[in-house]
Amino acid sequence: MTSVLVVDDQILIRAGLAALLRAAPGLEVVGEAADGDEAVSLAAATRPDVVLMDIRMPRLDGIEATRRMLAQARQAPPKVVMLTTFDLDEYVFAALSVGASGFLLKNSPPERLLTAIDMVAAGDMLFAPSVTRRLIEAYTQGSGPACLSSEAPDLDLLTGRELQVMRLVGTGMANAEIAAQLVVSEATVKTHLNRAMAKLNLTSRAQAVVLAYETGLVTARANRTPEAGDLAPELD
Repeated sequence: MTSVLVVDDQILIRAGLAALLRAAPGLEVVGEAADGDEAVSLAAATRPDVVLMDIRMPRLDGIEATRRMLAQARQAPPKVVMLTTFDLDEYVFAALSVGASGFLLKNSPPERLLTAIDMVAAGDMLFAPSVTRRLIEAYTQGSGPACLSSEAPDLDLLTGRELQVMRLVGTGMANAEIAAQLVVSEATVKTHLNRAMAKLNLTSRAQAVVLAYETGLVTARANRTPEAGDLAPELD
């Protein structure tokens, strides 16, 4: 059972999301929050697996709420899917920088939202196709998000296999795809990725993808642009 916290300042949207999730098998709504402050408190109390987080909210926005939420949950932090009406670059980059695991527009169909929850709960990352295209274009033009740390990451800390996994994560592969390519188990992929992230002081797969671009492990040319209507896992 995947536990979910729903965060949105508009009560009709929040109630609608909660009702959709309660009707879906394998999901449990553990709370509803109307702003970022309430979301941070509820996340600490309920420890959800996944948080559906609105971005534009009073008192505390979804970006800052996500940053605080992930900072306070050092062990088993929730996976955060950002929900917004706007696919503005600054929102996408900010969501990546604080460690969000997904970014979907509120006009996405219900089945896409449910798939997103399943994917991020399993450790993958997901963006709406239009958002993915914008990210790839930004990296191609050199206008992607700035480095996550003031200090350059030391890739020499990684083993050869950890470096391979980081590179494949950056190209948009899910754990199962990486496992198939490297002929290892998914559990082995997760172990290598977790060790690499710990060595590089990363807190989410999203940050691992950003770092892979910033360090040149992968380039935007390595990824294809998803076709309209595709559900795009990671930066595929």
